[in-house]
Amino acid sequence: MRLLVIEDNPKMAAMLAKGLTELGYAVDTAATGHEGEHAAAAVEYDVIVLDLMLPDQDGVTVCRNLRRRGVATPVLMLTALSATQDKITGLAAGADDYLTKPFEFDELTARIRALMRRGQARESSVLRFEGIEMDLLKRSVTRDGDKVKLSAKEFALLEYFLRNPNRVLTRTGIGEHVWDMNFEPDSNVIDVYVSMLRRRIDRDYDKRLIHTVIGSGYMLSAEPPDQ
Repeated sequence: MRLLVIEDNPKMAAMLAKGLTELGYAVDTAATGHEGEHAAAAVEYDVIVLDLMLPDQDGVTVCRNLRRRGVATPVLMLTALSATQDKITGLAAGADDYLTKPFEFDELTARIRALMRRGQARESSVLRFEGIEMDLLKRSVTRDGDKVKLSAKEFALLEYFLRNPNRVLTRTGIGEHVWDMNFEPDSNVIDVYVSMLRRRIDRDYDKRLIHTVIGSGYMLSAEPPDQ
């Protein structure tokens, strides 16, 4: 899943990016409101983490502008201000949740996961498909009860498949959701990671679940797609 962190404090931005990347998220950062607004309007993010106090315009203005532009990405607003009116103002501008600094990193990630679940058919923290079970809180994966050890990027890739079963996922779409803005679209890194994930998920099982759709991309499906 791909996140955008709009935060002008370099240390805070670096800490958030490092921690979230270690959890398998693809993370882009922006240091100003205008930079963040441009990025959020240009790329389909899963969640935006938005600081209230920015050097050029405040987070409320950024959030309001994004909603006016039709950007519906969930927004988690961060602020050192804890007054109720400040929270009301942020939520009224279109923010989906509010977190007051200082905060525990675990609480931040829990809020992010909750925002990602909104709009999903399944509200559980566990994703399941044809014997695959992914626990988002424990960061664990099993298939038919057998533990599957995945790297952070493999975990993120499988999560994207599990959130979009029986759908053709293009390489461009996978790159946009699982990798950050430094992703090189002409590289074969997606094919390499899909191949690695297949070895973890499919190799020792009779039923293959990750299929190549020739000329289009990949699909998580119980049956091979018609081609």
